[in-house]
Amino acid sequence: MKASIIGLDIAKSVFQAHGADANGKCVFKRKLGRSEISAFFAKLDPCEVVLEACGSAHYWARVISRIGHDVRLVPPDRVKSFVKKGKKNDAVDAAAICMAATHPDTMCVPIKSEEQQGVLSLHSTRALLVKQQTMLSNALRALASEFGLIAPLGTRHLPELMAKIETSADLPATMKQSAMLLFEHYEKVAQSIDTLEVQIRARAKSDEDARRLMTIPGVGPITASLIVASVADIGSFASARHFAAWLGLVPRQHSTGGKTRLGRITKTGNRQIRTLLVLGATAMLHRAHKWDSAAGQWLCELMARRPRRLATVALANKMARIIWALLSRKEIYRPAGVSVSAG
Repeated sequence: MKASIIGLDIAKSVFQAHGADANGKCVFKRKLGRSEISAFFAKLDPCEVVLEACGSAHYWARVISRIGHDVRLVPPDRVKSFVKKGKKNDAVDAAAICMAATHPDTMCVPIKSEEQQGVLSLHSTRALLVKQQTMLSNALRALASEFGLIAPLGTRHLPELMAKIETSADLPATMKQSAMLLFEHYEKVAQSIDTLEVQIRARAKSDEDARRLMTIPGVGPITASLIVASVADIGSFASARHFAAWLGLVPRQHSTGGKTRLGRITKTGNRQIRTLLVLGATAMLHRAHKWDSAAGQWLCELMARRPRRLATVALANKMARIIWALLSRKEIYRPAGVSVSAG
Protein backbone atom coordinates (compact mmCIF):
# COMPACT_ATOMS: atom_id res chain seq x y z
CA MET A 1 0.00 0.00 0.00
CA LYS A 2 3.08 2.31 -0.06
CA ALA A 3 2.44 4.69 -2.96
CA SER A 4 4.08 7.96 -3.98
CA ILE A 5 1.26 9.01 -6.30
CA ILE A 6 -2.43 8.06 -6.40
CA GLY A 7 -4.77 8.64 -9.31
CA LEU A 8 -8.37 8.99 -8.15
CA ASP A 9 -11.19 8.67 -10.66
CA ILE A 10 -14.21 10.29 -8.99
CA ALA A 11 -17.87 9.74 -9.73
CA LYS A 12 -21.22 10.12 -8.03
CA SER A 13 -21.02 7.06 -5.78
CA VAL A 14 -18.18 4.73 -6.85
CA PHE A 15 -14.57 5.97 -6.91
CA GLN A 16 -11.49 4.17 -8.25
CA ALA A 17 -7.99 4.65 -6.79
CA HIS A 18 -4.77 3.68 -8.58
CA GLY A 19 -1.58 3.83 -6.52
CA ALA A 20 1.89 3.84 -8.06
CA ASP A 21 5.40 4.02 -6.66
CA ALA A 22 8.16 6.44 -7.66
CA ASN A 23 8.97 4.32 -10.73
CA GLY A 24 5.37 4.32 -11.95
CA LYS A 25 4.75 0.67 -11.05
CA CYS A 26 1.23 -0.11 -9.87
CA VAL A 27 1.10 -0.74 -6.13
CA PHE A 28 -2.62 -1.14 -5.61
CA LYS A 29 -6.02 -0.73 -7.27
CA ARG A 30 -8.96 -0.04 -5.02
CA LYS A 31 -12.65 0.62 -5.60
CA LEU A 32 -14.10 2.96 -2.98
CA GLY A 33 -17.54 4.12 -2.00
CA ARG A 34 -18.28 7.78 -1.44
CA SER A 35 -18.34 7.37 2.34
CA GLU A 36 -14.98 5.53 2.35
CA ILE A 37 -12.84 8.27 0.78
CA SER A 38 -11.89 10.19 3.92
CA ALA A 39 -11.12 7.07 5.98
CA PHE A 40 -9.08 5.50 3.17
CA PHE A 41 -6.77 8.48 2.65
CA ALA A 42 -6.46 9.08 6.40
CA LYS A 43 -4.77 5.66 6.75
CA LEU A 44 -2.18 6.40 4.04
CA ASP A 45 1.12 8.20 4.45
CA PRO A 46 1.14 11.68 2.89
CA CYS A 47 1.59 11.40 -0.87
CA GLU A 48 0.56 13.07 -4.10
CA VAL A 49 -3.10 12.58 -5.06
CA VAL A 50 -4.21 13.47 -8.58
CA LEU A 51 -7.80 14.00 -9.71
CA GLU A 52 -9.30 14.82 -13.07
CA ALA A 53 -10.70 18.38 -13.02
CA CYS A 54 -14.50 18.23 -13.13
CA GLY A 55 -17.55 19.56 -11.31
CA SER A 56 -16.91 18.01 -7.88
CA ALA A 57 -13.12 17.71 -8.14
CA HIS A 58 -12.48 20.96 -6.24
CA TYR A 59 -14.58 19.76 -3.31
CA TRP A 60 -12.77 16.44 -3.06
CA ALA A 61 -9.41 18.17 -3.52
CA ARG A 62 -10.13 20.31 -0.47
CA VAL A 63 -11.28 17.28 1.56
CA ILE A 64 -8.17 15.22 0.76
CA SER A 65 -5.86 18.22 1.23
CA ARG A 66 -7.14 18.70 4.78
CA ILE A 67 -6.15 15.11 5.55
CA GLY A 68 -2.53 15.97 4.69
CA HIS A 69 -1.99 14.91 1.09
CA ASP A 70 -0.68 17.02 -1.80
CA VAL A 71 -3.57 17.23 -4.26
CA ARG A 72 -3.36 18.21 -7.93
CA LEU A 73 -6.03 18.57 -10.61
CA VAL A 74 -5.24 17.73 -14.24
CA PRO A 75 -7.34 18.80 -17.26
CA PRO A 76 -9.62 16.10 -18.71
CA ASP A 77 -8.28 16.54 -22.25
CA ARG A 78 -4.80 15.77 -20.95
CA VAL A 79 -5.97 12.54 -19.31
CA LYS A 80 -7.82 11.39 -22.42
CA SER A 81 -4.62 10.92 -24.41
CA PHE A 82 -3.32 8.41 -21.82
CA VAL A 83 -6.42 6.18 -21.80
CA LYS A 84 -5.69 2.85 -23.48
CA LYS A 85 -7.60 2.45 -26.70
CA GLY A 86 -10.52 0.05 -26.39
CA LYS A 87 -10.14 -0.28 -22.61
CA LYS A 88 -12.39 2.36 -21.10
CA ASN A 89 -13.29 1.70 -17.45
CA ASP A 90 -12.75 3.30 -14.06
CA ALA A 91 -9.51 1.43 -13.34
CA VAL A 92 -8.03 2.45 -16.69
CA ASP A 93 -9.10 6.05 -16.13
CA ALA A 94 -7.43 6.15 -12.70
CA ALA A 95 -4.19 4.78 -14.19
CA ALA A 96 -4.37 7.35 -17.00
CA ILE A 97 -4.72 10.14 -14.43
CA CYS A 98 -1.47 8.97 -12.80
CA MET A 99 0.38 8.90 -16.12
CA ALA A 100 -0.94 12.31 -17.16
CA ALA A 101 0.18 13.84 -13.86
CA THR A 102 3.74 12.54 -14.25
CA HIS A 103 4.15 13.95 -17.77
CA PRO A 104 6.37 17.07 -17.68
CA ASP A 105 4.14 19.08 -20.03
CA THR A 106 0.98 18.65 -17.96
CA MET A 107 -0.33 21.90 -16.47
CA CYS A 108 -2.43 21.53 -13.35
CA VAL A 109 -5.71 23.30 -12.60
CA PRO A 110 -5.58 25.45 -9.43
CA ILE A 111 -7.93 24.28 -6.69
CA LYS A 112 -10.77 26.73 -6.08
CA SER A 113 -11.83 27.76 -2.61
CA GLU A 114 -15.38 27.56 -1.32
CA GLU A 115 -15.66 31.35 -1.65
CA GLN A 116 -14.65 31.24 -5.31
CA GLN A 117 -17.11 28.45 -6.04
CA GLY A 118 -19.81 30.40 -4.26
CA VAL A 119 -19.25 33.41 -6.54
CA LEU A 120 -19.20 31.13 -9.57
CA SER A 121 -22.56 29.71 -8.50
CA LEU A 122 -24.01 33.23 -8.85
CA HIS A 123 -22.61 33.50 -12.36
CA SER A 124 -23.76 30.04 -13.47
CA THR A 125 -27.26 30.70 -12.11
CA ARG A 126 -27.37 34.07 -13.88
CA ALA A 127 -26.22 32.49 -17.16
CA LEU A 128 -28.98 29.89 -16.94
CA LEU A 129 -31.64 32.51 -16.20
CA VAL A 130 -30.44 34.68 -19.09
CA LYS A 131 -30.92 31.71 -21.43
CA GLN A 132 -34.40 31.14 -20.04
CA GLN A 133 -35.17 34.84 -20.44
CA THR A 134 -34.19 34.69 -24.11
CA MET A 135 -36.26 31.56 -24.64
CA LEU A 136 -39.33 33.13 -23.04
CA SER A 137 -38.94 36.31 -25.07
CA ASN A 138 -38.62 34.37 -28.32
CA ALA A 139 -41.59 32.15 -27.43
CA LEU A 140 -43.77 35.18 -26.69
CA ARG A 141 -42.79 36.90 -29.94
CA ALA A 142 -43.38 33.72 -31.94
CA LEU A 143 -46.81 33.23 -30.38
CA ALA A 144 -47.80 36.82 -31.14
CA SER A 145 -46.51 36.65 -34.72
CA GLU A 146 -48.82 33.70 -35.41
CA PHE A 147 -51.69 36.13 -34.88
CA GLY A 148 -50.12 38.97 -36.88
CA LEU A 149 -48.70 40.94 -33.95
CA ILE A 150 -45.04 42.00 -33.90
CA ALA A 151 -42.85 44.37 -31.90
CA PRO A 152 -39.41 45.93 -32.50
CA LEU A 153 -36.32 44.05 -31.35
CA GLY A 154 -35.24 44.46 -27.74
CA THR A 155 -36.63 43.30 -24.43
CA ARG A 156 -37.87 46.80 -23.61
CA HIS A 157 -40.54 46.40 -26.31
CA LEU A 158 -42.13 43.29 -24.76
CA PRO A 159 -44.54 45.31 -22.55
CA GLU A 160 -45.64 47.10 -25.72
CA LEU A 161 -46.30 43.74 -27.37
CA MET A 162 -48.30 42.56 -24.35
CA ALA A 163 -50.40 45.74 -24.48
CA LYS A 164 -51.28 44.96 -28.10
CA ILE A 165 -52.28 41.43 -27.15
CA GLU A 166 -54.45 42.52 -24.22
CA THR A 167 -56.26 45.27 -26.14
CA SER A 168 -56.89 43.23 -29.29
CA ALA A 169 -60.52 42.15 -29.49
CA ASP A 170 -59.93 39.59 -32.26
CA LEU A 171 -57.57 37.32 -30.33
CA PRO A 172 -58.86 34.16 -28.64
CA ALA A 173 -58.96 34.16 -24.86
CA THR A 174 -56.77 31.04 -24.77
CA MET A 175 -54.03 32.82 -26.71
CA LYS A 176 -54.15 35.81 -24.35
CA GLN A 177 -53.91 33.48 -21.36
CA SER A 178 -50.86 31.70 -22.82
CA ALA A 179 -49.15 35.00 -23.62
CA MET A 180 -49.81 36.31 -20.12
CA LEU A 181 -48.28 33.19 -18.54
CA LEU A 182 -45.16 33.57 -20.68
CA PHE A 183 -44.85 37.27 -19.87
CA GLU A 184 -45.33 36.76 -16.12
CA HIS A 185 -42.67 34.04 -16.14
CA TYR A 186 -40.42 36.35 -18.13
CA GLU A 187 -40.79 39.15 -15.56
CA LYS A 188 -40.02 36.79 -12.66
CA VAL A 189 -36.86 35.60 -14.40
CA ALA A 190 -35.85 39.20 -15.13
CA GLN A 191 -36.28 40.11 -11.46
CA SER A 192 -34.13 37.15 -10.40
CA ILE A 193 -31.42 38.22 -12.85
CA ASP A 194 -31.47 41.75 -11.45
CA THR A 195 -31.11 40.40 -7.91
CA LEU A 196 -28.11 38.26 -8.88
CA GLU A 197 -26.46 41.13 -10.74
CA VAL A 198 -26.75 43.38 -7.70
CA GLN A 199 -24.87 40.78 -5.63
CA ILE A 200 -22.23 40.26 -8.33
CA ARG A 201 -21.61 44.00 -8.70
CA ALA A 202 -21.29 44.41 -4.94
CA ARG A 203 -18.71 41.62 -4.77
CA ALA A 204 -16.81 43.06 -7.72
CA LYS A 205 -16.58 46.49 -6.10
CA SER A 206 -15.27 44.96 -2.87
CA ASP A 207 -12.56 42.90 -4.61
CA GLU A 208 -9.25 44.60 -5.39
CA ASP A 209 -8.45 42.51 -8.50
CA ALA A 210 -11.95 42.99 -9.89
CA ARG A 211 -11.62 46.76 -9.48
CA ARG A 212 -8.37 46.63 -11.46
CA LEU A 213 -10.05 44.79 -14.31
CA MET A 214 -12.97 47.21 -14.41
CA THR A 215 -10.55 49.96 -15.49
CA ILE A 216 -10.25 48.19 -18.87
CA PRO A 217 -12.67 49.55 -21.52
CA GLY A 218 -15.26 46.87 -22.27
CA VAL A 219 -14.84 45.01 -18.95
CA GLY A 220 -17.68 45.53 -16.50
CA PRO A 221 -18.29 44.21 -12.97
CA ILE A 222 -19.87 40.95 -14.15
CA THR A 223 -16.94 40.09 -16.42
CA ALA A 224 -14.39 41.16 -13.80
CA SER A 225 -16.07 39.17 -11.03
CA LEU A 226 -16.27 36.03 -13.20
CA ILE A 227 -12.60 36.23 -14.18
CA VAL A 228 -11.39 36.73 -10.60
CA ALA A 229 -13.51 33.82 -9.37
CA SER A 230 -12.49 31.51 -12.24
CA VAL A 231 -8.76 32.23 -12.28
CA ALA A 232 -7.50 31.02 -8.93
CA ASP A 233 -3.84 31.71 -9.77
CA ILE A 234 -2.87 33.93 -12.70
CA GLY A 235 0.71 32.73 -12.22
CA SER A 236 -0.27 29.35 -13.64
CA PHE A 237 -0.27 31.01 -17.07
CA ALA A 238 3.27 31.60 -18.33
CA SER A 239 2.31 34.52 -20.56
CA ALA A 240 -0.61 36.59 -21.79
CA ARG A 241 -0.84 34.41 -24.88
CA HIS A 242 -1.26 31.30 -22.72
CA PHE A 243 -4.16 33.01 -20.93
CA ALA A 244 -5.80 34.00 -24.23
CA ALA A 245 -5.32 30.44 -25.49
CA TRP A 246 -6.98 29.09 -22.32
CA LEU A 247 -10.01 31.23 -23.16
CA GLY A 248 -10.08 29.90 -26.73
CA LEU A 249 -9.34 33.28 -28.34
CA VAL A 250 -6.34 32.23 -30.42
CA PRO A 251 -6.47 30.65 -33.92
CA ARG A 252 -6.18 26.91 -34.36
CA GLN A 253 -2.92 25.86 -36.04
CA HIS A 254 -2.52 23.31 -38.84
CA SER A 255 1.16 23.92 -39.55
CA THR A 256 3.69 21.53 -41.06
CA GLY A 257 6.85 21.62 -43.12
CA GLY A 258 7.63 25.16 -42.09
CA LYS A 259 4.30 26.43 -43.46
CA THR A 260 2.07 28.16 -40.92
CA ARG A 261 -1.64 27.65 -41.42
CA LEU A 262 -3.97 29.40 -39.01
CA GLY A 263 -7.65 28.51 -38.80
CA ARG A 264 -10.58 29.70 -36.73
CA ILE A 265 -10.36 30.40 -33.01
CA THR A 266 -10.25 27.25 -30.92
CA LYS A 267 -13.22 28.10 -28.67
CA THR A 268 -11.73 25.95 -25.92
CA GLY A 269 -11.51 26.83 -22.25
CA ASN A 270 -13.98 28.91 -20.28
CA ARG A 271 -16.97 29.65 -22.50
CA GLN A 272 -18.59 32.13 -20.11
CA ILE A 273 -15.56 34.40 -19.89
CA ARG A 274 -15.00 34.22 -23.65
CA THR A 275 -18.62 35.18 -24.32
CA LEU A 276 -18.49 38.16 -21.97
CA LEU A 277 -15.20 39.39 -23.46
CA VAL A 278 -16.60 39.15 -26.98
CA LEU A 279 -19.73 41.05 -25.90
CA GLY A 280 -17.59 43.73 -24.29
CA ALA A 281 -15.44 43.96 -27.43
CA THR A 282 -18.58 44.29 -29.56
CA ALA A 283 -19.69 47.25 -27.48
CA MET A 284 -16.27 48.88 -27.86
CA LEU A 285 -16.44 48.53 -31.65
CA HIS A 286 -19.25 51.10 -31.77
CA ARG A 287 -17.17 53.66 -29.86
CA ALA A 288 -13.75 52.89 -31.32
CA HIS A 289 -13.42 56.35 -32.86
CA LYS A 290 -13.90 57.86 -29.37
CA TRP A 291 -11.35 55.55 -27.72
CA ASP A 292 -8.52 58.04 -27.26
CA SER A 293 -5.54 55.67 -27.10
CA ALA A 294 -3.21 53.55 -29.19
CA ALA A 295 -5.62 50.64 -28.78
CA GLY A 296 -8.43 52.76 -30.22
CA GLN A 297 -6.29 53.69 -33.22
CA TRP A 298 -5.32 50.03 -33.71
CA LEU A 299 -8.99 49.02 -33.62
CA CYS A 300 -10.03 51.67 -36.15
CA GLU A 301 -7.28 50.58 -38.54
CA LEU A 302 -8.23 46.93 -38.08
CA MET A 303 -11.90 47.58 -38.87
CA ALA A 304 -10.87 49.43 -42.03
CA ARG A 305 -9.26 46.31 -43.52
CA ARG A 306 -10.99 43.38 -41.79
CA PRO A 307 -14.61 42.27 -41.15
CA ARG A 308 -16.18 43.61 -37.95
CA ARG A 309 -16.63 40.16 -36.40
CA LEU A 310 -12.96 39.38 -36.90
CA ALA A 311 -12.08 42.73 -35.31
CA THR A 312 -14.34 41.88 -32.37
CA VAL A 313 -12.52 38.62 -31.64
CA ALA A 314 -9.14 40.30 -32.11
CA LEU A 315 -10.09 42.96 -29.57
CA ALA A 316 -11.34 40.28 -27.16
CA ASN A 317 -7.95 38.59 -27.50
CA LYS A 318 -6.19 41.89 -26.72
CA MET A 319 -8.48 42.42 -23.71
CA ALA A 320 -7.56 38.95 -22.40
CA ARG A 321 -3.86 39.80 -22.66
CA ILE A 322 -4.40 43.09 -20.85
CA ILE A 323 -6.27 41.23 -18.10
CA TRP A 324 -3.32 38.87 -17.64
CA ALA A 325 -0.93 41.81 -17.42
CA LEU A 326 -3.01 43.68 -14.83
CA LEU A 327 -3.51 40.63 -12.61
CA SER A 328 0.15 39.62 -12.86
CA ARG A 329 1.58 43.07 -12.16
CA LYS A 330 -1.14 44.27 -9.77
CA GLU A 331 -1.72 47.43 -11.79
CA ILE A 332 -4.63 49.33 -13.31
CA TYR A 333 -5.24 49.98 -17.01
CA ARG A 334 -3.47 53.08 -18.31
CA PRO A 335 -4.18 53.93 -21.98
CA ALA A 336 -1.00 54.37 -23.98
CA GLY A 337 -0.68 56.96 -26.75
CA VAL A 338 -3.37 59.05 -28.38
CA SER A 339 -5.40 57.74 -31.28
CA VAL A 340 -6.01 59.64 -34.49
CA SER A 341 -9.71 60.38 -34.86
CA ALA A 342 -11.35 58.45 -37.69
CA GLY A 343 -12.14 60.52 -40.73
